[in-house]
Amino acid sequence: MKFVSRIYFPNSSNGSPVYLGNQLDTISDLFFMTNDLIGFPSLNLPAADLRLRKQQQRTQIYDAFRKSWVVLTPEEWVRQHFLHYLHFHLKFPANLIAVEKSLTLNGLSKRADIVVYNRKLEPWMLVECKKVDVKLDQSVFDQAARYNLVMK
Repeated sequence: MKFVSRIYFPNSSNGSPVYLGNQLDTISDLFFMTNDLIGFPSLNLPAADLRLRKQQQRTQIYDAFRKSWVVLTPEEWVRQHFLHYLHFHLKFPANLIAVEKSLTLNGLSKRADIVVYNRKLEPWMLVECKKVDVKLDQSVFDQAARYNLVMK
């Protein structure tokens, strides 16, 4: 397995990726990484400096809260931007934020996208992320409400 050393940071001022890889990588690699991000729209959130890389033909994003690389999906794009907003703009401490928090609902394993805890380590906020084109309808509200009942 080849470790991919190139990492891309979208520049928060203009949204352009910045290449930080080694000299052996080609310009075409940079083009394909930029091309991979075309399907991800800008969000109604402050710009975020996110670490991206290409691994085995898949674009990955670094989740600083889980301390691991995860596959970049439309929902993950939203989740990482919202995490950045919570931590860097609203100043919630990272140690009070849980990502993909496991819970059991009617005997089934589920995961809440983001749970923010208060200083007493009690759940204070539940955030359920959806990709941009998902309509926030009653079913989305019901999902968050069911998770909220379990978290209390």
